[in-house]
Amino acid sequence: MSNRAIYPGTFDPFTNGHLDVLERALNIFNKVEVVLADNSQKHTLFTVDERLEMVREVVKELPAVSVHVLHDGLLADYARQQGAKAIVRGVRQVKDFEYEFQISLLNRHLYPEVTTVFLMPNVKYTYVASSIIREVAMLGGDVSKFVHPYVLEKLVEKRAAHLGGS
Repeated sequence: MSNRAIYPGTFDPFTNGHLDVLERALNIFNKVEVVLADNSQKHTLFTVDERLEMVREVVKELPAVSVHVLHDGLLADYARQQGAKAIVRGVRQVKDFEYEFQISLLNRHLYPEVTTVFLMPNVKYTYVASSIIREVAMLGGDVSKFVHPYVLEKLVEKRAAHLGGS
């Protein structure tokens, strides 16, 4: 019997904290599908295609992981369609938990068969948020300890393009 989970997020960009949560999820589930949110309401640094490429590159050595995009619709409906038994969410601090708890209760209402699993990353990533990584990288700061080398390369390219276009 398949023990599948989905790990949704914007992942703009995918950090080592995200990877840490994903690896922890793989200790629990046979398969984990990373699901990128294609949310037009969010102002992302990277396009959905760029984020998809980055995440696929970072997880390519993890055979039990697949990466897809949720273009529209409810996450609970997507989880049901994929036969997922769980939704994995990383929580770094109490503020994250409060928000994620509300979402998990709504998802439980929409799809009672799915369980939300909250996983905490390694303590060295508890203060690492994609928004902070984006800001520091775009200002020329060193974020190499917090992202995969491929993601770092893409952040450097994005900064160069941004500076060239100013």
